[in-house]
Amino acid sequence: MTLLAWGLAWLLDLLIGDPQGWPHPVRWIGSLIGVVQRAVRRCCRSDRALRLGGGALWLVVVGLTWAVAWGVLALARSLHPWLGWAVEVWMIFTVLAGRCLADAAREVERPLRQGDLAASREKLSWIVGRDTSQLRPEQINRAVVETVAENSVDGVIAPLFYLAIGGAPLAMAYKAVNTLDSMVGYKHEKYRAIGMVSARLDDAANFIPARLGWLLLSAAAFLCRNDGAAALRIGWRDRYRHSSPNCAWAEAPVAGALGIRLGGPNDYFGERVEKPWIGDARRDIAVDDISQTIRLMWVASTLALALFMAARWLAAGAL
Repeated sequence: MTLLAWGLAWLLDLLIGDPQGWPHPVRWIGSLIGVVQRAVRRCCRSDRALRLGGGALWLVVVGLTWAVAWGVLALARSLHPWLGWAVEVWMIFTVLAGRCLADAAREVERPLRQGDLAASREKLSWIVGRDTSQLRPEQINRAVVETVAENSVDGVIAPLFYLAIGGAPLAMAYKAVNTLDSMVGYKHEKYRAIGMVSARLDDAANFIPARLGWLLLSAAAFLCRNDGAAALRIGWRDRYRHSSPNCAWAEAPVAGALGIRLGGPNDYFGERVEKPWIGDARRDIAVDDISQTIRLMWVASTLALALFMAARWLAAGAL
């Protein structure tokens, strides 16, 4: 029944994603982060105090998320096994973000294909942290491909990994870790101190999933008849060409698979950030690369689900 719950939750994410207006735990986690962050800022003034307060913020949000998820699941199972199973499916469904990621990328892609740069830049600003107001079409394409590649790990592979080793409560806790990083894990002045713990622990949480992402995206490249050999080779060669210890593990195999170059300079919060290039520019990036990257993400996520389900089944048989 557990493996069936995983498969059904993944299928629900594929089919319906995150319907607008539906209750979603990530929104609740975001609200909790906002409340606790404001309390920390009221109590902590110096950078050292903010770093300590940021650690407390992480413990409260992640710990409370795991505890509530575990408690709700235990309560549902005590009332009726089928209710517990349904709650488990819902929890897993909510931590997966493949469809949401694909839809967000398509929202940028559609006006870009129609030549509406203003709308494409606006939609892109909803999913990236860089300044999008002056981006050219090739820069928009690059930003979307990078976002889909990187979030293949954060949005699908990593939640499935933590689901496999600790069930739905641990997958929910990972989602809290990831949400903390997306809300406070920035390096600019406002968040540098309070978000330090969240940023570093998000890096730690994604260490293994990111490296699995390199292998899974490379395997997906072979299956999709892209350049799988280049995905493996460039994924390994360029794995550290990013300020994050994890991001290039996903971006580099996608760049290799498609024969394009990612990374490079970008503007964040009014500051120019020079990033190394990832991949080899065997051709210019194009709008079709967005669809290609979405396809790679879905195939890699399917492989991840199969891998973790097989691992769970084999582990259960060994006990």
